[in-house]
Amino acid sequence: MKVLPSTVNTTSVEFVSEALSKNDTVLEFYSPEVNCCSNCSDGQSVKTLLQLDNLSEELKGFNYHPNPCFDKLAKNVITETGIIIVTGQGFARAMTVKETQAFVGDTSCHVNILQDDKLILEVPSQPRARSTQHQLDITNGMLELVVKFGQKERSVGSVYYPRKDGIPLEIIIPAVIVPMVLFIAVSFYCYRRKSQQAEREYEKVKHQLESLEESVRDRCKKEFTDLMIEMEDHTSDLSEGRIPFLDYKTYTDRNFFLPSKEGADDPMIIGKIQIPEARRATVTQALNQFSNLLNSKTFLINFIHTLESRSDFNARSRGNFASLLTVALHGKLEYYTDIMRTLLLELMDEHVQNKNPKLMLRRSETVVERMLCNWMSICLYQFLRDIAGEPLYKLFKALKHQVEKGPVDARLKKAKYTLNDTRLLGDDVEYSVLTLQVLVHGEGPDVTPVKVLNCDTITQVKEKIIDQVYRNLPYSQRPKAEGVALEWRPGSTGQILSDLDLTSQKEGHLIRLNTLAHYNVRDNATLVLSRVLHTQSFHQHQDSHDEKNALLEEDNTFHLVRPTDEIDEVKSKRGSMKDKAMTKAITEIYLTRLLSVKGTLQQFVDDFFSSVLCTSSAVPPAVKYFFDFLDEQAERHDNVDEETLHIWKTNSLPMRFWVNILRNPHFIFDIHVTEVVDASLHVIGQTFMDACTKTEHKLSRESPSNKLLYAKEISTYKKMVDDYYGGIRQMVPVSDQDMNTHLAEVSRQHTDKLNTQVALHQLYQYASKYFDLIIQSLDQDPAAQNRQLTLRLQQVAAALENKVTDL
Repeated sequence: MKVLPSTVNTTSVEFVSEALSKNDTVLEFYSPEVNCCSNCSDGQSVKTLLQLDNLSEELKGFNYHPNPCFDKLAKNVITETGIIIVTGQGFARAMTVKETQAFVGDTSCHVNILQDDKLILEVPSQPRARSTQHQLDITNGMLELVVKFGQKERSVGSVYYPRKDGIPLEIIIPAVIVPMVLFIAVSFYCYRRKSQQAEREYEKVKHQLESLEESVRDRCKKEFTDLMIEMEDHTSDLSEGRIPFLDYKTYTDRNFFLPSKEGADDPMIIGKIQIPEARRATVTQALNQFSNLLNSKTFLINFIHTLESRSDFNARSRGNFASLLTVALHGKLEYYTDIMRTLLLELMDEHVQNKNPKLMLRRSETVVERMLCNWMSICLYQFLRDIAGEPLYKLFKALKHQVEKGPVDARLKKAKYTLNDTRLLGDDVEYSVLTLQVLVHGEGPDVTPVKVLNCDTITQVKEKIIDQVYRNLPYSQRPKAEGVALEWRPGSTGQILSDLDLTSQKEGHLIRLNTLAHYNVRDNATLVLSRVLHTQSFHQHQDSHDEKNALLEEDNTFHLVRPTDEIDEVKSKRGSMKDKAMTKAITEIYLTRLLSVKGTLQQFVDDFFSSVLCTSSAVPPAVKYFFDFLDEQAERHDNVDEETLHIWKTNSLPMRFWVNILRNPHFIFDIHVTEVVDASLHVIGQTFMDACTKTEHKLSRESPSNKLLYAKEISTYKKMVDDYYGGIRQMVPVSDQDMNTHLAEVSRQHTDKLNTQVALHQLYQYASKYFDLIIQSLDQDPAAQNRQLTLRLQQVAAALENKVTDL
């Protein structure tokens, strides 16, 4: 490529550039360098030729501009801003910002702004000499500033960084480092000296934690294996004939009336009413007339509505009234069911209209809710005996056996083995297992081996002996611990064992209950159990007996663990207090015992849940009948979705019946439930409740231990509940006729065993209390007027209250 300036008249002046690369279609050149800027005006066009051997082709002309001119730097010092301004001419025409490069020493500068007469550079913080040929006097701090454009570069001048005057570095380093090192050394010495005691305490706690974790881990493994073997042996010989089911009357009494205000003294449980013999016939006839009134649907609905309208007719009264009504109408359960359905429809309409249908059947605050609970108890009694009773009894026995396998504090009601963390014994009590050879006085020479713990109180030993010796008898037929005496015969003479006697140890002002270890009873020792005759004289040792009774009444005894607010003066030294504080700080490590107990009982819990939530076996007809009734009502109301229907079913059966039976197995079995066992059953009952809810339980590290215990199994149990409800929906419907036939059979089998007359008499007490209001309600009802219900009630009142009237 050739360039011929137009200002040159001779053809001998030309500027040539050889091709950089070439092929058949492309030629690539650098633009030829023209060295006649002094003779060329700015931007003047030149003639451009392309020479290929003998072929010459003229191209479009190039515009050449003079090289930029740089002025002398106004300032050579680099300020704190790090900005250098270079002035001159022709910058913008000669180069662009991207192709412009600048260097201070050997370090590149950033080009901020490029104008035709000004170039603004950002100087690096620590430049160095660029090369030997461009290096200036580096020792004096002078650095060369070079600007490069295209194939050219221009040295603009020299710049330097201002030198900061100050103290020499040789003085600064020792002056700072030496005091700092001394300060750190002194501080570290003081810290080590003051923290030695805390470090020793930390190591001590750490060692205790490691030891406890190791021992708990090993103990859990061993006890899990041992307990499973023992529980299999314990339940292998269990058969339905040996399960102590309650008879129907006791079962209904406990479900209906045991939680009442009077408890075991409730007239319905006693079965007697105080009536003079002269009036017995009159009262009996009047109660029969009152029974006829209750069999009038118009009267009964008015009766219930009137009572529930009164504010003083509280939840306890409503529950008692419903239970009395259940017994009184037990002879006509199909009529009772019709009344319950009518009241339930009213309750549904009320909740749906108030836009809170999910709250229906949540509690037993109305008469009909308690009636439903009693109806389920009646209809599921046979199902309990045939199917669900055995796994429930095995679960109870397994839980009781495991609780009693370890220490149980008789005063605090806390145990080493439990499912409830509030009942967990937080201290590591040393104990050993003893096998006692027990003779029962007056029942032959047979010896019964009984396993006990050497830390058991004498009462606990008595209870374990009674459980083993009389294991084939229901609890109500067994002797009680306070009704028997225990005698130890280590040699020729015997010694009566008791929780408190003159040998009891006194620690401060507290007295420790006597245990087998206190009496030094050994393994395979022989003990004699004998009945206490209440007619015998107890005046012997009267002073010691009075003293023991006084000690018990003052509640100043303890068993395994002393109350936390009582610290003996002898053990209140500084060291003992620290040990006690550390022990309390690590009590949560014992929570691993909950997992051991849960793992051992898991199969028993699963078996019970499966027996209750299984549709492959016989489902009670009452459950299918009532669930279909709920399905029909859900379709009748637009704002009742699947979740609400699920809640209705859960509140009517699992929450209302199964959780109640699970938490209170003595409502179906003739057994005794201790407080520790009861607390563990409540944990399983809560798990059953959680499984029946649609709510997802979000757990965290702060969640209660009882919730975390079964967190893994909850999803499985929830699916069992969903499958159970779905399976019932797919079953063949139970017709009204079939249901009435079933209810009539239940009435025929059991009504004569119940205290119907007592229930009628108790029901009339409510009628008497609200007599005027009931009369007023009946007078306002045309149907009641047609049947003369007001007159009939007044006649009953006259006969029962022995009033002289003109009726």
